[in-house]
Amino acid sequence: MSLLVVGLSHRSAPVSVLERASLAADTQAKLLQDTLAAEPATEAAVLATCNRIELYADVDKFHAGVAELSTLLAQHSGVGLEELTPYLYVHYEDRAVHHLFSVACGLDSMVVGEGQILGQIKDALARGQELHTAGRLLNDLFQQALRVGKRAHSETGIDRAGQSLVTFGLQQLAAGADPALWAGGKRALVIGAGSMSSLAAATLARTGVAEIVVANRTCARADRLVEILQQGDDTAVRARAVEMSAVGDELTRADIVVSCTGSTGLVLTADALADALGVTLDAAPEAPAVTAATPAPDDVDQHAAWVENGSAAYAGPATPRRVTVPAQSTGPVRLALLDLAMPRDIDGAAHRIAGVRLVDIESLAEASADAPMAADVDRVRTIVSDEVAAFGAAQRAAHVAPTVVALRTMAADVVAGEIARLDGRLPDLDEKQRAEITQTVRRVVDKLLHAPTVRVKQLASEPGGAGYADALRELFDLDPQTVAAVSRADLNDPNRGRS
Repeated sequence: MSLLVVGLSHRSAPVSVLERASLAADTQAKLLQDTLAAEPATEAAVLATCNRIELYADVDKFHAGVAELSTLLAQHSGVGLEELTPYLYVHYEDRAVHHLFSVACGLDSMVVGEGQILGQIKDALARGQELHTAGRLLNDLFQQALRVGKRAHSETGIDRAGQSLVTFGLQQLAAGADPALWAGGKRALVIGAGSMSSLAAATLARTGVAEIVVANRTCARADRLVEILQQGDDTAVRARAVEMSAVGDELTRADIVVSCTGSTGLVLTADALADALGVTLDAAPEAPAVTAATPAPDDVDQHAAWVENGSAAYAGPATPRRVTVPAQSTGPVRLALLDLAMPRDIDGAAHRIAGVRLVDIESLAEASADAPMAADVDRVRTIVSDEVAAFGAAQRAAHVAPTVVALRTMAADVVAGEIARLDGRLPDLDEKQRAEITQTVRRVVDKLLHAPTVRVKQLASEPGGAGYADALRELFDLDPQTVAAVSRADLNDPNRGRS
């Protein structure tokens, strides 16, 4: 069996495709189950964030695996296979391991070095374990990826190569100014109470905003986030929770809005934002027009690994209307908007409203493309290469381990049978004599098996070493079912793959 990953990310696909291909939590579960039901795959895990969707699987056929995983991604994302295919990338065996380790270190992130991806990888592993789709290979792979990512952050300055998406977004909103000076004393509205929104709220609090208002469909979760903010020892921010119905009123008082929900529709339309700012929207037919869509109140999906269930959409007036939005003026910014959702929460036309500055996933991708790379990135790449080699050696060694165990089990059975036969032929042996004979026979067998079993483990850890396990099984005529039984026992160990 071999590791295969098929996916798309901000590096391979435009934002317009990524936001359409985003997977809700229940869709991810169904994708994993359907992947296991497919013939080429025996294990599966999905890593879904706002700017990547990757399906990992242990497959027995490369071409069939690529075709099946690509088809499944298209079916569950809702983007047709023909449209999706040009944006998909494929990594196999060591290249797949290298890719995930690079992702874990933040080398493949929109903002190089960001650490939040580690939490998302941990969530992906937990989901695979909970659904029993992650077996020995993917458990080992994702656990090692987490260790590699932590090592990169602890041994290098990769964190200096970039910031978290929230911090980077605030820097873009500050437009070159010190974010702490820019945000100091301002009022912030955070829409959503999932993991990304919580990170945004905490970052805003440390930046020095005077007040944070949290709006979420589930009030209990908004209250909990407010409680956490107020318990922080390093901040003195005022915080309060409101219902989603109060978002319109809060917009009139906010200086900064950060939104990251799981809504499949717009949370803030150009219409709602213009109303909050008191801007008159002309309806001239020759001007660019934007339709303000109103999603159903309960039309909420979980947003990848960042957002948990609970964020609903606010879209201003209940009846959508077609409006025209004036071009962005050069005047002062009255409302700064940071949209971290995928699909997007805030109408893209908002940046054309006078007094509004909008930073979203797409603009973050463009800005980070020109960001300077820290020298530590090269060191992280070396760490990744070393860890990939070590992981491959460990996997090859693990491949031969069941064969070695089966060989020693067979030898023990032979010893037991011969001792039993000796008891029948020499029934007058006392316990001391019998024990000495038994020990002597076992030592002889152990010495005979020691060199070949140690050597086969060493050879198996090298590239192409898997064939040594096959040779050992053939030479000693080991029952394949016995070897498989050892593998299954190891795989079913409840302590395996748990952190």
